[in-house]
Amino acid sequence: MTQPDDATPTMARTLPAEIKLHYDLRAPGTGTPAPLLVALHGYGSSKAWMMRASREFAPGQFAVAALQGPHQHIKEPREPNGALRYGFGWLTNFRAEESVALHHRALLDLVSALVDERIADPRRVFLLGFSQSCALNYRFAFTHAKVLRGVVGCCGGLPGDWETGAQYGTTDASVLHLAGSRDEFYAPARVADYAARLRLRARDVEFSSHDAAHELTPQMSALVRGWLASRAGA
Repeated sequence: MTQPDDATPTMARTLPAEIKLHYDLRAPGTGTPAPLLVALHGYGSSKAWMMRASREFAPGQFAVAALQGPHQHIKEPREPNGALRYGFGWLTNFRAEESVALHHRALLDLVSALVDERIADPRRVFLLGFSQSCALNYRFAFTHAKVLRGVVGCCGGLPGDWETGAQYGTTDASVLHLAGSRDEFYAPARVADYAARLRLRARDVEFSSHDAAHELTPQMSALVRGWLASRAGA
């Protein structure tokens, strides 16, 4: 048999595959479509952590779905018994655009499924992201400009192509961005112009700075809860 030599070109090819994405759901159980908050965790976290946090963020009449990132990794053992813990993320450095497309499709399918089940009111869908998922959520909100009633970003960034991305449009959705004055990743100097930059594409924008590090605080929870209630009732 003839063996290929080193000059034989290597072909990079793709194979379509299907994965399962996991989410936790808390629904009011009233039988009437409710306002929906879709909450996404940051890098290294999980849907369980985000659902616990969302219980403080979402008004009682809201349905809450905490979606888990598709990229799993093993974290260092931290429990007393030495058990491994797992974390999840939303992006990889390799072909990041594929991660973005997966994020968009997951959100569209999740919202569609909950609307079809009469759990969610399609006119009152809100998206909340912490840290890594924040910029991804802004990509979604301004690419699919008719899907959301509002989007909340907590201790995160804007898309790197925010001013130049042709895929982003203007939206009637409301925007709330929360920042921590002691955030080591998104320091005040880095986020100082976020309100003005978000207003390039949205009319209803609020920016709120808190005495916090890279974290969610009770003061943030109270503000988001009131903001969601007011927009859901508008």
